Amino acid sequence: MWDIDAHITDTKTRDARLASGTRPAGSPIHDLRLRLTIDTQLNVVDAEAVSDAVPYPGYCDNHGDAYRRLIGLNLLRGFRDGVRQRLGGIQGCTHLTELCQVLPTAAIQAFAGEVIDTRDGPDAGDQEQKPFQLDRCHALRSDGAAVARYYPRWSVAAAETPESAESGVI
Repeated sequence: MWDIDAHITDTKTRDARLASGTRPAGSPIHDLRLRLTIDTQLNVVDAEAVSDAVPYPGYCDNHGDAYRRLIGLNLLRGFRDGVRQRLGGIQGCTHLTELCQVLPTAAIQAFAGEVIDTRDGPDAGDQEQKPFQLDRCHALRSDGAAVARYYPRWSVAAAETPESAESGVI
């Protein structure tokens, strides 16, 4: 099991006048934490949200166990849609729900090289499957220069387009 923590704090350099009262400069208006416990298949097995500072005390922090609704979701299969369905609008805190959006990326970074095999080159051994990170961003596209340099085994030639053929660029 792995815990993935997300945290957001916002403060002002001046006193902030809120409907609920004035917050002194440097005091957090929001101080929110979200923790998901996930297994190695990236399934959410537990969830907890904590609101230590909010603009409307007694209201913003009164979401109860709403974020436990994330239990059962998978971070790589429909997670963001599941978050919107289970916690969108008035079902949760806007800020905590938005914070959920970064959790799949945080989990992938935590799992890289630990749970998800990201090796290639001399350390790859008998790796038969393309490394997880390839074709998941512009820098690590199979037909790009970074893959050609660092993952030559998985590099593919860029498709020639009519425009590149005319200019001599592939």
